[in-house]
Amino acid sequence: MSQPSGRRIVLHPFGSLGDIHPFIAIAIGLRERGHTPVIATHESMRGKVEAEGIEFRAIRPDPLGSGDAVEIVRQAMESRRGPENIIRGMLQHLRESYDDLMEALPGADLVITHPIAFAGPIAAEKLGIPWASTALAPLSMFSGDDPPVVPGYRFLSELYRNNAAFRRSLQALSRAIAGPWFKPVYNLREELGLPQDGIPILTGQRSPYLMLALFSESLGAPQPDWPPQTRQTGFCFYDKHTSDNLPPELERFLDDGPPPIVFTLGSAAALSAGDFYGESAKAAQLLGRRAVLLTGKGTHDALPKGIIACEYAPYSALFPSACAVVHHGGVGTTGQTLRSGRPMLVVPFSQDQPDNAARVVRLGVARSIPQSRYTAQRAASELRSLLEEPSYALKAKDVGLRVRAEDGVSKACDAIEEFLAE
Repeated sequence: MSQPSGRRIVLHPFGSLGDIHPFIAIAIGLRERGHTPVIATHESMRGKVEAEGIEFRAIRPDPLGSGDAVEIVRQAMESRRGPENIIRGMLQHLRESYDDLMEALPGADLVITHPIAFAGPIAAEKLGIPWASTALAPLSMFSGDDPPVVPGYRFLSELYRNNAAFRRSLQALSRAIAGPWFKPVYNLREELGLPQDGIPILTGQRSPYLMLALFSESLGAPQPDWPPQTRQTGFCFYDKHTSDNLPPELERFLDDGPPPIVFTLGSAAALSAGDFYGESAKAAQLLGRRAVLLTGKGTHDALPKGIIACEYAPYSALFPSACAVVHHGGVGTTGQTLRSGRPMLVVPFSQDQPDNAARVVRLGVARSIPQSRYTAQRAASELRSLLEEPSYALKAKDVGLRVRAEDGVSKACDAIEEFLAE
């Protein structure tokens, strides 16, 4: 099949760096193939996108760039209501997002949307532009054959996984509960003369044209009930900040002693860290281990010898130098840890994080502690098992080899070009 000539492709992600980075990676890959990618997302990502020479279009809202970012993240990270809070918050600005996209999309040959970028499919349908949906984590596939861990309801998740009748009942109940969240979508579609198309977070976010599962088979293998238009690519990695290199003081720290434990909550959960970093520093001391704390924009007290704090460091450069990684279970951080071949301790808050945590535990590369139970003593105990039991390191090394052998960006670009050529 011949490749299509250069096309204008608008990528519409929404969220934190773990959500935005895969779209930047794909945009770079598409540009290298002669296409014109455009990233349409919130204003606070403009500098990162334009630094790569990629066209940027601002789409409202910009929650992480607002003065309410800490409160928004706190609500998003609530164990049980986090998903509802973030969806309702996004839908408060649905009309603004739609209006901005209607200015950004004319001339586009394809729109690629994030799972909670609800205005994307609506604008594309109104303009008659095909759209591709994405799943950054297995949870977004909503598979009955590979049931996810429901945030805040782990006991239900075990029943869901092992009891088909209960699974059908819970699916119906979930639709009944979640349906009212999406009234703004239903109202906008009615206003625009578009047909209603199921609950947007479920069937409404499954493009009939192309679905890209942007995660490794190591985290979630293809399932019989995935839509037939799904293409699984593997992770699409990108984590550049101002450069691909580590901060000089961090490089010196790594050179001065044995591999440290890295503690991170990504770019969003770090805004709702609580006492995570204080307890983490104590855990490292209890183990007699060196540690790196990636604190985002958070503050920290004076640190003891052998522990360093940094605002940001590219995971791809840092994690291979660690002995273990402690993180929140966001899919971007989880993917980078799998890629590094290092064992991990996962401390999930909400969203897809509990499901990702359960998956890497089953994979044999991780242990996990709920965020609400994270203390220095528990962390030290789990890390001691993780570091002293050889199976974790051996399994992590094996999985790392497999993940590094995948080329998610190339496969995603192949799938996009094949669809456009058709």
